[in-house]
Amino acid sequence: MLYNYKLKLDLTSHTKAIAFADDIMIRTGGETVVEAENYMNLKVRKIMEWAIKNKLNFKENKSKVMLMSRRG
Repeated sequence: MLYNYKLKLDLTSHTKAIAFADDIMIRTGGETVVEAENYMNLKVRKIMEWAIKNKLNFKENKSKVMLMSRRG
């Protein structure tokens, strides 16, 4: 139930959240790596603010980041 709220956060057209089991994946994109990183930082900040408000903790050592690019 808690993940359903995360999926309804104010997502930009660049960002999508996908929940499965007790995990959540946030996917974002941009014209440049820096732009994608900025979008992701904004989304993570919103999720962290929500977690603090709802007294939830995330284990940073279990969090993963993957950069994929279409550069040719």
